[in-house]
Amino acid sequence: MNDLEREASGKAGSKKENDQSWIPKTINKRVCSTFVEDSLSNGALCQCGGVRDSHDSLATGDFFGAAIVSQWDSRQHSSLCPTDAFGELEFSGAGRRHSHFLRLSCDTPPEMVYTLMTAHWGLPFPNLVVSLVGGGGGGGDRIKTWVRDVLRNGLVRAAQSTGAWILTGGLRDGVAHCVGEAVRDHAAAAPALCQKKVIAVGVAPWGLVHNRQQLVNAQGSFPARYFVQNTSHDSWCLDKNYQAFLLVDDGSTGQRGGETAFCVNLEDYISHQRTGIWGSGSIEIPVLCMLISGDANTLERLDASLKKATPWLVLAGSGPTADLISEMLVDLPSVPVSPISPSTESDAALESLNTELRDQLRDKVRRYFPAEAELEKLVDRAFSIYQNRELISVYHREQEGPDDFETILLKALVKASKQVSAEASLYTEELKLAVAWNRVDIAKTELFNGDIHWKYEDLEDPMTDALVNDKPQFVRLFCENGLNILNYLTYQRLESLYCSQPDSSVAYILLQRRLSERQWLAEPLPPVNTAAPGSGKVNSPQSPLAGASAKELSLYEVSRLLCDLLGDVCHPFYYEVLRLNQSFSTKRAIKHVNKLLLGECFFREQRCRSPWASLFIWAVLQNRCDMAVYFWEMAGEPVLSALSGCKILRELSKLESETETKLAMKELAQKFENLAHDVFSECYQNSESRSFTLLIRKSPVWGGATCLQMATAADARLFFSHDGIQSLLSQIWWGDMERSTEVWKLILTFFIPPLIYSDLISFREQEEEMRSVEVHLGRDTDSIDFLDEVHPDIIRNGEDAEEIRPLQRKLKGSLKSKRPLVLMRWRQFWFAPVTSFLGNVLMYFLFLCLFAYVLLVDFKPPPPDGPATLELALYFWVFTLVCEEIRQTFFVGSTTVLQRMRTYIQDMWNKCDLTAIALFLLAMCCRMFPWSYLFGRALMAIDFMVFSLRLIHIFAVHKQLGPKIIIVGKMMKDVFFFLFFLAVWVMAYGVANQALLYSYDPRPNWIFRRVFYRPYLHIFGQIPINEMDADKLKEVTCTNNITLIEAGEEPCLSTYANGLVVILLVIYLLVTNILLVNLLIAMFSYTFNKVQDRSDTYWKFQRYNLIVEYHSRPSLAPPFIIISHLHLFIKRHIRQISSVKARHFVLELHGRNASRLNTWEAIQRDNLLSAQNKRQRESDAARIKNTSVKVDRMLKQMSEIRDHDRRLHMLETEMEYCCSALSWMVDSLSQSDLITASRPPPTVPVTSPSEMCLH
Repeated sequence: MNDLEREASGKAGSKKENDQSWIPKTINKRVCSTFVEDSLSNGALCQCGGVRDSHDSLATGDFFGAAIVSQWDSRQHSSLCPTDAFGELEFSGAGRRHSHFLRLSCDTPPEMVYTLMTAHWGLPFPNLVVSLVGGGGGGGDRIKTWVRDVLRNGLVRAAQSTGAWILTGGLRDGVAHCVGEAVRDHAAAAPALCQKKVIAVGVAPWGLVHNRQQLVNAQGSFPARYFVQNTSHDSWCLDKNYQAFLLVDDGSTGQRGGETAFCVNLEDYISHQRTGIWGSGSIEIPVLCMLISGDANTLERLDASLKKATPWLVLAGSGPTADLISEMLVDLPSVPVSPISPSTESDAALESLNTELRDQLRDKVRRYFPAEAELEKLVDRAFSIYQNRELISVYHREQEGPDDFETILLKALVKASKQVSAEASLYTEELKLAVAWNRVDIAKTELFNGDIHWKYEDLEDPMTDALVNDKPQFVRLFCENGLNILNYLTYQRLESLYCSQPDSSVAYILLQRRLSERQWLAEPLPPVNTAAPGSGKVNSPQSPLAGASAKELSLYEVSRLLCDLLGDVCHPFYYEVLRLNQSFSTKRAIKHVNKLLLGECFFREQRCRSPWASLFIWAVLQNRCDMAVYFWEMAGEPVLSALSGCKILRELSKLESETETKLAMKELAQKFENLAHDVFSECYQNSESRSFTLLIRKSPVWGGATCLQMATAADARLFFSHDGIQSLLSQIWWGDMERSTEVWKLILTFFIPPLIYSDLISFREQEEEMRSVEVHLGRDTDSIDFLDEVHPDIIRNGEDAEEIRPLQRKLKGSLKSKRPLVLMRWRQFWFAPVTSFLGNVLMYFLFLCLFAYVLLVDFKPPPPDGPATLELALYFWVFTLVCEEIRQTFFVGSTTVLQRMRTYIQDMWNKCDLTAIALFLLAMCCRMFPWSYLFGRALMAIDFMVFSLRLIHIFAVHKQLGPKIIIVGKMMKDVFFFLFFLAVWVMAYGVANQALLYSYDPRPNWIFRRVFYRPYLHIFGQIPINEMDADKLKEVTCTNNITLIEAGEEPCLSTYANGLVVILLVIYLLVTNILLVNLLIAMFSYTFNKVQDRSDTYWKFQRYNLIVEYHSRPSLAPPFIIISHLHLFIKRHIRQISSVKARHFVLELHGRNASRLNTWEAIQRDNLLSAQNKRQRESDAARIKNTSVKVDRMLKQMSEIRDHDRRLHMLETEMEYCCSALSWMVDSLSQSDLITASRPPPTVPVTSPSEMCLH
């Protein structure tokens, strides 16, 4: 160690020494001060184990020479002195990890020691304390193998999951050594943040520790170096795997048992301290003692702890004392016992039972401890232990394995607590332990079996723990047993749940990013006077977010994250709670939120308006599958909720970098899409009209979104493939016309409008019109109060019918008075989306014909000679197209202008339209000038191709062409990958070929041709052999003069490496024509097969987008669409008539109609879940699982039956003995003359086999 390290180590040790300098002034040790002769040592040793010379005085003797004091007592014959062994302990060969140690008197107050361990040594507050007793005294080889497995795989693992302390002897001996090794192994395998969860504390007698003089230092040791040598005293050395040692000193040397009283007091004190699962101080620490093997002295330890109501767990079969206790609890009758002398007749009977019980205990103690001299003393202790048998649980290795040890521990604690009271508050710690161990089965059987009356206050903290630690089964259990989620979930608790997310989750990272933006944009606040008056301190400006609440995550960050994930489908969440307006800019909203958070934040105490939906969003953001599914089951609007979860998860999966988490998110998203599909299928089978209302109903919980809008945003193609949705879309597509109308009739009527009033096209009747979906969408009215006319099955009682009848009569009257047959049929035909689509297709073909004619025939020179009349008509046509694109961008939708623009530009075909219009405008400008006329014509030609490609989107509505268009789009991605590989080979071959054939050719255009263009043509067979093969060269005029070549002359071919050129050509053709082309074909085949299998699903999803587009378009097609634009401008901006049609499949429901629809939807969801649960119960896996459970239960019952058979066999043996003894007594008395019998002795009746069978 160099000087700097030594100085630093000295400073650190000095600091620790100053921190613990109070220990010798407060904590003492014990030194034997009176010599009490040990008769077995011939006067050389005291009964404390020390030699005569180390004592100050001798015990007083009488005049006969015999010592009056025959028994050594620690309190009488030892004195207190300041402790001289404390600090840190460094084991040789154990690295730089130090353990804490302290030598203390056996009567040291436990509260002082507990404070030292937690406050000064820094040990974490325990959530559970397990004290191991027994299992020592003879080396580790005495511990049975199954006991080692229980300690390693059961106890230590359970302690690691709960953050427990394990108290043992702390020596390299028996159980203590096994526990130390298990703690070491589990700590090495656990993550770095979990290594300090299991705290192993050794409580050993000071006089028994080998090499204890190495620990002695009156000023403390920081650290004390402890060397362990391989000697016969190895089992008495301290174990290096323990974090702390309490070396209890009662003044004795080399003797056990001096630490018993201190351990009992320490366990009792800890059991009355309050702490929680997270060290929050909310519950009392459960303490459990565990008996392994043990000797006769262990009975005293057991009895002392039971008198302080400490529960015990006994490992049956581990050793003498444990076997005695387990046999005593099993064999002896469960009768009330009392040591009080009898005073009445009942007490006399009880005393007789006690006497009989003591006799049985005496026999058992004698059998297990035959060499003990003080038999009656052991019997008294066993009798006292039996009186507190309710606090003892027995672990049988035949019935339970080490994997179930957590269950055994918890059941032992619960069993002990039930002996105190049945109030729920006394079971809170057991419940929290069950939550921490995630053992809902124990909670159901022991805590929620009806014996305990749980209150809301008792379940509040465990509910939070279950939510944070992802325990959905406990969440379900709490909600079913008295926890009201409406009272539980406040906005403050919701914010705390978001703060508890794992740091590595993508949602938490995004929230922290939003929080950083809010903190960065916060304005500095004026200085705040935080100094005391007269202190002379200078006030510093307050941090912009000085308040603790303003520095943490808030609902504003959650709202922004949801806006990023859900997009413009719904309005921002929690804006009403935060008193924000949607029109606020980001900077203004952040200022408002910071000002609100720095205030009193009254909104945090409010109850969440939609608790289940808020918890569902919280669970989905963390990708918690079971938790999210449970909250979805409890939340309303199951179809929309499932689609929203699907949308959130698919957006998060795009941002997730870890492959496993990404796949889990995609799987959960697909699961929610399947749930939405299945629930809607149930709804559609139950009521077609209500299911249509469900699809277009505007949800107040999900920001005004509808199922169709959310499904579109989530790319839920499976959901759109449902027949119910397609039926709704077909109704909207055909309007009031029959869906069976043939296309040729539409085309003929389109060109000959009077045919509308003939029977060529069939229309639905007026009564059907009132029930059609078109009424919702506002085609014939601007009102949305017609829900019950549209869906009369929503009306269930007479009161609703009475309210609706006037509206029905009013509607019929208005239809007859305001809409004559001529006008009605005209609107029914021209306002249908299919008519609008047909008109746009026909006019678009006419537009392309006009464009082609102008481009090929009538493209005049620049002004003043041109443009021609048809070209001007083409310009006007494009102008109407521009007007329609402006309308779609700025006047469609109810969101802000920026959101409308963002939504418009996200569509690929809108980008195509913008490109075509931009190219046309640029070409039109260029063709007006002579110097750019040809460039403008070239742009016009390219623009015609872009306009022609727009036809692909139009034909997407066709059932056969639509999937093929999707296949072509998918194959375009494959082409890009193919072109990448092809470009590598083309460039490699082209450069090499150019260098070998032409030694010098600086012309750039020819270099490009020979490097890229010619090798590309080689793929299609255009190979100029006469320019590559030296044997077939033609006579051409060429030169090798560099000056002439630079002047433009053709360079001569080089024949030096002509053979290499041919070889490269062969290799190039093999790779490109055979390898790459076949690779492209294989990729195309794979894409085709993949898409073809789901072509119907793809087409149905694409069809919806097309129907929405043409539903929102005006009836007239370009160029006549300008008339519709003028009409809409007058109607909307001059006459101020609002449009329901612009709401895009949106229906608002309020009051009873909304609640009835939600109830009906929830019923269908419950029916679906019931059917799924039934199928799951009837599945093979569930049957195998149930069979396995029944087999396990049967095995346990057979084990109990074997135990009963053993007892019956013992009872039969004793009865046979009693019968034989009685028979012998009868024979003896009958042969003697002491008693004169008046009758002969009774004989045993003989029962025949038939009678035995009858019995």
